[in-house]
Amino acid sequence: MSFLSPWRLLLLIVVVALGITYAMFQKRRSKYAVRFTNLALLESVAPNRPGWRRHIAAAVQLVALAALVLAFAQPVHDVKVPRERATVMLALDVSLSMEATDVKPSRIEAAKAAATAFLDDVPKQFNVGLVTFAGSSKIRVAPTTDRQQVANAIQNAPLADGTAIGDAINSSLDALGDVPPAPDGAAVPAAIVLLSDGTTTMGTANATATKRASDEGVPVSTIAFGTATGTVTLPNGQSVSVPVDAPALKTIAQETGGNSYEATTQNQLTDVYSKIGSSIGFDDGQSSLTQWFIAASFLTLAIASGLALAWSNRLP
Repeated sequence: MSFLSPWRLLLLIVVVALGITYAMFQKRRSKYAVRFTNLALLESVAPNRPGWRRHIAAAVQLVALAALVLAFAQPVHDVKVPRERATVMLALDVSLSMEATDVKPSRIEAAKAAATAFLDDVPKQFNVGLVTFAGSSKIRVAPTTDRQQVANAIQNAPLADGTAIGDAINSSLDALGDVPPAPDGAAVPAAIVLLSDGTTTMGTANATATKRASDEGVPVSTIAFGTATGTVTLPNGQSVSVPVDAPALKTIAQETGGNSYEATTQNQLTDVYSKIGSSIGFDDGQSSLTQWFIAASFLTLAIASGLALAWSNRLP
């Protein structure tokens, strides 16, 4: 919980001051009562005084005042607000290193399965497109609500040599740029979800593409997929190490306002895609709590009045 006008909380000092004043007044009143030396007469004059109970009503009133001050400070709490429209570009690494079998059955097969499942996690009204990349990038499917078209393109994506992550980001941004605005003219929220297992070896530098994404306000969430021990076998029989370059992908996410993830198994990857799909469907917003604090204030005032009537037959 936070407050839109936190400076108004300074009024709580007044509530504290009232509490201190009440305590001092009661102390002075007690001293005055002690001066009444005829205790028998005092008891006959006020035999049914509520004693310590009368302080409860006063304390409850102070709580009510404090609640009003909190309401005046405009309390809010964070909420997730469902988006009506959004566009997501999936960027899928199809370089030869994705043939590594450190993730079963292989990196590419696990990635295709998880990316296909991701389509079910994204709200149906959202547009989803697909870019695949190896030594170059290609827009396989422009943003669309046709999930089957995207799923088919994912399954049929061929492998190739090289890794051009920067080109993949640029192609994704190009596809997003062709998406028409909302009916009211507002820009449609967009995001890129990029999965890769390696380092850029050709094409546009990561930093160049990342700056463009940042300038256009498009967050790039990255998924580093695979392990540090992955290998592939070349046609000549040579085994080559293909470790994941998680730091490079994390940098892309950080500089564009996206989130970075790592996955070393198909189950982990499916979970990551599920988290991304859920988060894309919502914007961060705030909901007012003012009415609840006002209600709490009136409720406590009613309680204070009830206690005062029950114990002393008068309102506080």
